[in-house]
Amino acid sequence: MITSVKEILTKAREGGYAVGAFNTVNLEMTRAIVEAAQEMRSPVIIQITEKTMEYAGGRLIYHLVKNDAEFYAPELPIGIHLDHGHSFEFIQRAVAIGFASVMYDGSRKKYVDNLEITKKVVAFCHEKGVEVQAELGSVPYLGEYEMGEVKWEKYMTDPGQAASFAKETGIDALAVAIGNAHDFFKEREKPDFERLEMINKSCPNLPLILHGASDWENGKVGEAIKRGVTCFNVDTATRIAFINDLINSVRNQGNVSFDVRKLLGGAREAVKEAVKKKIKFFGSDGKA
Repeated sequence: MITSVKEILTKAREGGYAVGAFNTVNLEMTRAIVEAAQEMRSPVIIQITEKTMEYAGGRLIYHLVKNDAEFYAPELPIGIHLDHGHSFEFIQRAVAIGFASVMYDGSRKKYVDNLEITKKVVAFCHEKGVEVQAELGSVPYLGEYEMGEVKWEKYMTDPGQAASFAKETGIDALAVAIGNAHDFFKEREKPDFERLEMINKSCPNLPLILHGASDWENGKVGEAIKRGVTCFNVDTATRIAFINDLINSVRNQGNVSFDVRKLLGGAREAVKEAVKKKIKFFGSDGKA
């Protein structure tokens, strides 16, 4: 059942758990996420990036996810979300396709530019009933900075700035930076949980999102949830599960198989298990 992302996040905040926002690039990953959520009885958010829309076709991948959720999981709350939209024009395109939740990522811009474009995005989207997530601070990617040389204080979210940013823009959710990092970039040795707590207090009732959370498990997840994080974005962990299983399937077959369904089917199962593991860590199992 297609459900408002804001509604999913609000229930998570009220219930003291978090939900997973899992990126998909194809049918196999989409099916894996939905099946995992069904088996765990968990709400879930399925995300699509700009690059995936370019790869698969925006309308095709959006409707693939939508059809899967509507036809195969009508009993589950499933949100569909545009992850990391980098321009107002791309946000417009996503909304025209049907996205009811989008992220505008102006985190690499100067604060004043991020603020002004986010305000423009929110005004456009809210008029059409579309929810908006923004990002303040910077969550680094591999290749963007030299490994281990990030001056974290410069890139983490400023709590006071977050409060004024949220108030001026009217955003529905905020992605924050507390030493977390995308893909294989080495994170800050210890997440700045004190900073997260201050952000949470300065932005009451605003869902906080943690990007680059593929390797966040056990105690780190619990500490973040206590301080207002309602959603963890996961991409690298599922991609690793998919690729590793695919490689092993090809290597370990005595006779080379040309049945793509068997090869991709195994990768789908690997992704499903990875998603189920994350759902358990986030505490959303049984919350659907």
